[in-house]
Amino acid sequence: MATKTKKNVAIRPLGDRVLIQRVEAEEKTAGGILLPESAKEKPKEGIIVATGDGKTLDSGDRSSFSVSKGDRVLFTSYAGTDVKHDGAEYIIMREDDILAIIG
Repeated sequence: MATKTKKNVAIRPLGDRVLIQRVEAEEKTAGGILLPESAKEKPKEGIIVATGDGKTLDSGDRSSFSVSKGDRVLFTSYAGTDVKHDGAEYIIMREDDILAIIG
C-alpha cells in the first residue's frame, strides 16, 4: 500500500518526540465488507515524518532515536497529540509510545 506523506513539514518536534503521519484507514474488512466512514478505526500505524533532537540525559548529552524519518511504525491507541497543519493530519508523540517498526 502506498502512503502519501509530505516531504518538507514546517513542524519540528522537540526533545524525544516524533512527528507521525497516520496511514489511511482500511476501506473494507478482510472479508470484503465495505466500511462506512463512521465505522472505521483510526489506524495505529504511521510513517515518521520528523524527529526531535533526542532526550536530554542527566549527563547533558542527547540520546539517539531507535527510529528514523521514513520508518513505518506501530504505536499505542491513545498516544500523542493530533495536529492539523496545511491540510494534513499528524500526531506528535514521545518515542516511548512507539511499539514497533514495520518492515
